[in-house]
Amino acid sequence: MITYRLPVNASATARKLPRPSRAGAVADGADALGSRVRALREAMDLSLRDLADRTGVSAPMLSQVERGETSPTLAVAARIAGGLELSLSQLLRLDESGHVVVIRDGEGRSRLRGGHRVDELTPALPGQRADVSLHTLEPGAATGGPGDPPIHEPGSRETVYVHSGSVTLVIDGDEHELATGDSVTFDADLPHHLENRGRGAAKFVAVVAAGLRRS
Repeated sequence: MITYRLPVNASATARKLPRPSRAGAVADGADALGSRVRALREAMDLSLRDLADRTGVSAPMLSQVERGETSPTLAVAARIAGGLELSLSQLLRLDESGHVVVIRDGEGRSRLRGGHRVDELTPALPGQRADVSLHTLEPGAATGGPGDPPIHEPGSRETVYVHSGSVTLVIDGDEHELATGDSVTFDADLPHHLENRGRGAAKFVAVVAAGLRRS
């Protein structure tokens, strides 16, 4: 479970907005905030330089924030949040209730490339070991190419459930045809991709569990 919280003695007003100090710095919980930024960045497989490019905040400054050596201003914290695809309140965990994170329709992270749309169904949370995503493949589209390297860490395992249409799983040189309602589980650290060879769009849900040991 995620344990980052503002100080327990903070007033209700202080919990709504971070208490700024010099030049609007986020002074409370710098160590916890830095750890959270680092965990979120690593969960998204971003380097410090990647996050710097996304936010316009220098890599050395980000490193200092992650180590708890400096407290970012509200403006800098907002830019870091944007680079992590979160709102400032989400980054600072000011709008959470208990341990539930709700992603409303149309508010989640998504990306589109070459007829392949990915909608992330899980938020980028520290320590999260599984990722759930909804994929839409247009006719002729694929999740990757035959020569692409594995994109998941060693020991990862993936389960795919075909919601509609049909797809072909190409993994380690073998092909597996999957129709609506079919599911498959495989070692995701092997070279693989899914293709839509049909005439209509196909949708499937993918669940990737990271770092599992093969038995």
